[in-house]
Amino acid sequence: MNGTITTWFEDKGFGFIKDDEGNNRYFHIIKVTNPELVKKGAAVTFEPGTNNKGLSAFGVKVLAASKYIFIAGEQIKITAIKSFRVYSEEVPAEARIDKENTVLSVGLLMNNIRPKEGNQPGEMRNMQKLSVTTFQNHEFIFSEDEIDIAETVKILKAL
Repeated sequence: MNGTITTWFEDKGFGFIKDDEGNNRYFHIIKVTNPELVKKGAAVTFEPGTNNKGLSAFGVKVLAASKYIFIAGEQIKITAIKSFRVYSEEVPAEARIDKENTVLSVGLLMNNIRPKEGNQPGEMRNMQKLSVTTFQNHEFIFSEDEIDIAETVKILKAL
């Protein structure tokens, strides 16, 4: 059965798993095959069981977290990330993508996304960007038009 660790009391050596059916199951660290990976939010597989207090889990195996992060279609190995930074840059206003009036479907080509109308020629705007640098000195740059910068930074900080 599959589940997610919802509560983990490291000092006491036990916690709870929410299984695929929404049930909370007790587990103890001695029933975990790879205890070094136990943490709240970790995905697990386990054998369902019961004990004198209710539902339990044994043969718990914590699934290794993904080794990659995917940002705007780019796959970046997590251990290869050296640094990241957010900065602003002046760009032509007509470069903005009209997300509100765009219908994305399978097979739609990117050149079908139209810029917003009504911008004056030469008008500039401030665009927030995220730069991710790897230990191999590859730099990936993403704009606020492509991704939610704040949410992506939260994810990067949690890695």
